[in-house]
Amino acid sequence: MGRLRLRTFIAVLLDDAVRRRVTALRDELASLAPDIKWVEPENLHVTMLFLGEVDALEVVDVCRAVREVCGQHPPLELTLAGVGCFPNERRPKVFWAGIDQGREALIALHHALEAPLLRLGAYRREEREFTPHVTLGRARGGEIPESLRQHLKRAGQWRGGRLEVDAIHVMSSELTPQGPRYSVVSRETLGG
Repeated sequence: MGRLRLRTFIAVLLDDAVRRRVTALRDELASLAPDIKWVEPENLHVTMLFLGEVDALEVVDVCRAVREVCGQHPPLELTLAGVGCFPNERRPKVFWAGIDQGREALIALHHALEAPLLRLGAYRREEREFTPHVTLGRARGGEIPESLRQHLKRAGQWRGGRLEVDAIHVMSSELTPQGPRYSVVSRETLGG
């Protein structure tokens, strides 16, 4: 029998007030395009690094590495603002809410987390540059309704409020027929 592996990622979790605003935005967009797979409100977060399948025994080392990095970085204040899609508006695959204030500090923290996780072999660097965001939904391909395209242009001015980040979370993700179910593996405090 194989060893237990956990689908693992490192995330910034949203507080209730920001989650409500992001959920309201998601609901607006979903009303225009119900075929898109919209993220459940309880699963909304900022992914710092996606590690994929990690041996359960190595998750302890991952948590330790995240704790050490977090201890060297102060708490962050983020402002959520703006809406967009990857890779572009013509062929959107991922719809997102952006990070405005605090973005550079979050990118610096991402880079600091990468190094020890690369050394552990628990992470493979992504080809694309890290762009902090909250994923709202994923398109299954094909065209999106024109009404959604127009709404995205107007929603670019969206403001999601301020988020005080005092910890980074190591998360596990279990894929179920109803969608992913996330669990906190560890909560690592920023600034020690």
